[in-house]
Amino acid sequence: MTSQGFSLRAVRDMAMTLVAALLCWSAPALAQTHITARLAAESLAPKPGSTVMLAIDMQPEPGWHGYWKNPGDAGVGITLDWQLPKGATLGPMRWPVPEKLLVAGLMNHVFNGDHALLLPLTLPKDMPQGTKVPLRAKAQWLACTDKICVPERGELALDLVAGDGAIHTAERVQFDTWRAALAMPLGSPTYFARDGDRVRIGVPLPAAMPLTDAWFFAETEKALVYAAPQKIGRVDNFVIIETKAAPDFDAQTLRGVIATSKGRGFEIEARPGAVPSIAESGLGLTILLALGGALLGGLLLNIMPCVFPVISLKAMSLARAGGDARAAKAEALAYAAGVILTCLALGGALLALRATGAAIGWAFQLQDPRIIFLLLLLVTAIALNLAHVFHLRGFGGGEALAGKDGAAGAFWTGVLAAFVATPCTGPFMAAALGAALVLPTPAALAIFAGLGLGLALPFLLIGFIPAVRSRLPKPGPWMARFQSMLSVPMFLTAAALAWLLWRQTGVAGLGVGLGATAVLAILLFWIGRQQSNGRSAVMPSAALVVASLAALLLLPPAAPPANRTVAGEPFSEARLVALRAEGKPVFLYFTADWCLTCKVNEQAAIDREEVRQAFAKAGIVTMVGDWTNADPAIGRFLEANGRSGVPYYVFYPKDGGTPQDLPQVLTPATLTALAR
Repeated sequence: MTSQGFSLRAVRDMAMTLVAALLCWSAPALAQTHITARLAAESLAPKPGSTVMLAIDMQPEPGWHGYWKNPGDAGVGITLDWQLPKGATLGPMRWPVPEKLLVAGLMNHVFNGDHALLLPLTLPKDMPQGTKVPLRAKAQWLACTDKICVPERGELALDLVAGDGAIHTAERVQFDTWRAALAMPLGSPTYFARDGDRVRIGVPLPAAMPLTDAWFFAETEKALVYAAPQKIGRVDNFVIIETKAAPDFDAQTLRGVIATSKGRGFEIEARPGAVPSIAESGLGLTILLALGGALLGGLLLNIMPCVFPVISLKAMSLARAGGDARAAKAEALAYAAGVILTCLALGGALLALRATGAAIGWAFQLQDPRIIFLLLLLVTAIALNLAHVFHLRGFGGGEALAGKDGAAGAFWTGVLAAFVATPCTGPFMAAALGAALVLPTPAALAIFAGLGLGLALPFLLIGFIPAVRSRLPKPGPWMARFQSMLSVPMFLTAAALAWLLWRQTGVAGLGVGLGATAVLAILLFWIGRQQSNGRSAVMPSAALVVASLAALLLLPPAAPPANRTVAGEPFSEARLVALRAEGKPVFLYFTADWCLTCKVNEQAAIDREEVRQAFAKAGIVTMVGDWTNADPAIGRFLEANGRSGVPYYVFYPKDGGTPQDLPQVLTPATLTALAR
């Protein structure tokens, strides 16, 4: 970025902040606020001469957010004008760990959900017992969505009475929950070093401490370019943060918060000093491990139940190739190219959407009912083709997708296989894809390509190793019968997609889907009759395209999924924090109706009588996060825990013990063991 470009952006950001501030300070009181603010105290009868903790409890409406003390590129934090009793003093305000929000290239430091700002109030020692302690504050803040901002204000009022300092259990639990969300002061010395337009910050944190979506939120203004990428690595027991310095950076102290995971972080105050560079070998090892996990995960996708119907198409194609080594190699390479390019396209789209601030993860495409609708039509057409209702010239398994013979058909088979298979987040994939979301973009794309290579690897081996290919059955009349048999799993896949369309759009969407499928079957039967009589199928083919587009326009938008059959509270991060504050054990799992691994685990392990009895006896609360439709809250939680998709299972022991990630394939014994 040129200095002129930065200056223009700086002027724009300053103007936005100034306008928001002026509006906030001069706007009349609003009849309705999008962020509710109230004043609370840990003790309603604080002891004279003691300190009682106050809280500004901020509760945004869904979709709205408030700002941290340094709002970032745009925004305004809360301001307070206090009226206190004589002799009473307030200490510095303490803030929770903020979240990132990137909108139109501007990085904002925000709070998306309920949060509380804590500050200590000290009463004078000579205050008599029973004295009323009125607390009043005029508060002003900015409430925003990703599209609009509204200046808001409110009168905060609370009356205390000087007493014995008693704290009731409910207030203790609430304030302990709020304290847990605060950035904790880091007692160890921290240093930063500037090298040209780069700044490195060395934070002493144990090597064993996990980092999930780590980020440094600068409190010192005009020190860093907030939206610049941050390169984060480890050197021994130090976390090194490298990012871009602001052109006019001249601070001798750099204050801020390093977030180590969602809602967890440390306040630091760094001074100039020696800071080592991030060890490239460590980053390289991380990339290699993630790439290996993606490769193994893609390889295992070949045996996942959601993939078999499509994989069987390619098996037909390779069997048809027979002993033709050149044709087998060409088809294997084309199939691999289709798989890898699709994985790269999905991965690139995921990274691009996340860069805009969207809280989405792997398999995001299946959260759109329009994609499910098109897949329903496509799979139905493949099933009818396999059942010999109609045929495409030179059909050979995957060629149905392209209507061509040889490598072209194999390529499109690979595209379909990857598109349908990748939502199954199997073993090894979770950690690999989670790492891809925090690694540099080239490394992340390499991991997505590794996933595709793993999925395509068996067919590459068949295509290039004659000994393996020789074990395939020879082409013959059996292929027509086998082709008809393969239509059965494809019809079952179509039925599953219709069920998923109902779950996403309700009865109206299911009606459109079934109606479009019926019209599709009639038109394909017409095409088949035209073909058997040697006539042109151009007219029914055109009618097919028009009918599909018309049905797509009639499809209703996504609706909340139907009630789940498995008992459990719906996911709420606030509710999870409250349960943990009460010391209750929690089994939290994230699922989606399009995730077959999730459904198998629910039927085979979670929704079992012995598991329900064990959980009830141990007092374990089950909480379910349904990601069938896009849910930003779930997306952010998965991201904060190093996951990019479902299934994800985690157990929180009682009394605030360390959370335990569970395997992606569950058994009743795994779950009942938690109760013990």
